[in-house]
Amino acid sequence: MINYSNNSQLTIKTVYTISLSRFNLKLLNYLFLSLTFSWNIYGQDIKVPAVHSNIEVDEKGKLYYVEDGTKYYEKISKPKYTIQSVVGTPKGTDDGIEIDFGDLEGQITYGLIPYNQVKHPLPIYRFNKKLKKGKIAINIKDDFKYPYDFVNWKENKKLSIGYRFTNPKGKIIFDGVVSVKGDGPFTIAPAIYEGPFVSNITDNSVDLWFSTTLAVKAKANVDGQSYNESTASTFHHWKIDNLQANKEYTYNVEYDGIQQEYHFKTAPSKGSREAFVFGYSSDSRQGHGSGERDVYGANTYIIKKIAALAYSKDASFIQFTGDLINGYLSDYQELQLQYTNWKKAVEPYWHYIPFYTTMGNHEILGKRFVDEKGKVKAYIGNFPYATNSSEAAYAEAFVNPISSLESEDNSKYDPNSKEINFPSYKENVYSYTYDNVAMVVLNSDYWYAPSLGKNTNSSGGLHGYIMDNQLKWLKKTIAMYEKDKNIDHIFVTQHTPAFPNGGHARDDMWYFGNNEKRPFVAGKAVDKGIIQRRDQYLDILINKSKKVVAMLTGDEHNYNWLKLTKDMPIYPDNYPHKKLKISRPIYQVNNGAAGAPYYAQEVLPWSAHTQSFSVENAVCLFYVEGNKVEMVVWNPDTLNEIDRVQLR
Repeated sequence: MINYSNNSQLTIKTVYTISLSRFNLKLLNYLFLSLTFSWNIYGQDIKVPAVHSNIEVDEKGKLYYVEDGTKYYEKISKPKYTIQSVVGTPKGTDDGIEIDFGDLEGQITYGLIPYNQVKHPLPIYRFNKKLKKGKIAINIKDDFKYPYDFVNWKENKKLSIGYRFTNPKGKIIFDGVVSVKGDGPFTIAPAIYEGPFVSNITDNSVDLWFSTTLAVKAKANVDGQSYNESTASTFHHWKIDNLQANKEYTYNVEYDGIQQEYHFKTAPSKGSREAFVFGYSSDSRQGHGSGERDVYGANTYIIKKIAALAYSKDASFIQFTGDLINGYLSDYQELQLQYTNWKKAVEPYWHYIPFYTTMGNHEILGKRFVDEKGKVKAYIGNFPYATNSSEAAYAEAFVNPISSLESEDNSKYDPNSKEINFPSYKENVYSYTYDNVAMVVLNSDYWYAPSLGKNTNSSGGLHGYIMDNQLKWLKKTIAMYEKDKNIDHIFVTQHTPAFPNGGHARDDMWYFGNNEKRPFVAGKAVDKGIIQRRDQYLDILINKSKKVVAMLTGDEHNYNWLKLTKDMPIYPDNYPHKKLKISRPIYQVNNGAAGAPYYAQEVLPWSAHTQSFSVENAVCLFYVEGNKVEMVVWNPDTLNEIDRVQLR
């Protein structure tokens, strides 16, 4: 059960047993969070990773950054909202339910959810109530009496209520669910507040997963086969295998007598080369205009429309590459709330088709060190890495494929090979296939330190930089798919463009042509600058591969594409290093137009090669049919076609 307390230390209580299953590992991670948070608040038992520099701990156990002999302490602040606070503590009453949201203020809008009655069950909102001293009472008998009982709760003696929490200024913070049993008095039942989701669909397997508000032994049923849990939990995950290729399966999930039913379709057999569609977009952090464009952390209005349009066009999956949320937070559970808001927006479609995601710069969970006026002097990624980093929080939120790449440990820059000194690549760098397409997913914001671009004293990862172990993994992965006779097309996706066009000429893989920009590890610069590393990356995609079709990028909040050829200028004047030989053309498709505030076009060396630049919201749909690949780009809000390009 998720709980919220009014003091600075947050805890999550769960029922679990120790095993090697994935959901229990995630629960153990939750348990570590309360300890991690108390370390941040009270300054106890902190160990600064050896890969950072000028970050120290004083005699009271408080972290500080030192520059020119001056100490700048970590800024500790209470989160505005967390998963615990907005889920609240519900209890049953004689007439309905009461939910206690602690010290929160605002309004609740609520209504019934018609599970199993419609394809995409969403709350049908009907009532509004203001919180009184952090509490709200819902009279089920009165509010949902005949003829407003369209879920037949009086007969079934169970119902689920969806609620929307808005703060006193009208900003939407969270969409939650409360399930109850009985017809008076009522009792609280577990509710799914995320999911169920289908992920990692192959020609013979699928991952099913969801999260509940209370610990429960849940069950999944797929094609008549039941998968039971032996332990009560709040996170539920099954790997379902031995399925048939290219077949639609009905599945349902059960939790304390409540059921939800959906379906998914497995991928075609490897090498079948059947026609299919997939979607691509990125950058959905909250936008301007209030309402659902500005739900806490995400522009849920646009990403919901992207998901709906892609689903209506029979997309088999959607790849979403970075800046899902606003992020730039210091509290783990506040970050998880923003991830939940993103997941809830696309949930009605994620029941049926998988969404693959990765990290951008806004996914950061970080530590700020400030002066007496609050000005940031250094800003690095959070630690301990295993339990309280950006990468750990991201792995907690999603179920993506897991690759062989572990971290940047044991690279040439690792200061101590006997210790874990870097965050994990688990679930933020990986690859997957669908029929004759391979998608290689990178993290160009790994170990990200936002202040590093201007001040290298703290050390950290650079925005846009692919570090050594990840680059080696990329080379190995591309070589593997080059040899795979069932793969015809490879797409490589990372958040940052190799060639920015609007909004990020100052960084990405360009930095106004300044090759001196690079990561620093334990106070020392790595060997290759950003443009040199860009060229090493491109060399793998172009000269070590014949199958890579395009880079799919974001970060810049616009849509455009370019075709990289040997005639396109890609260097600053008087560039002194070895230049890339381009043996064949590839595309860069940038679509960061999923709802974040737009960026207009900038003038850059390759601007003459940039095509179809648009600041409309956009989703790219790739139509794959054998050796052919066509991209059709739609505005999901107005449903007009923006662009159409034959890539192969």
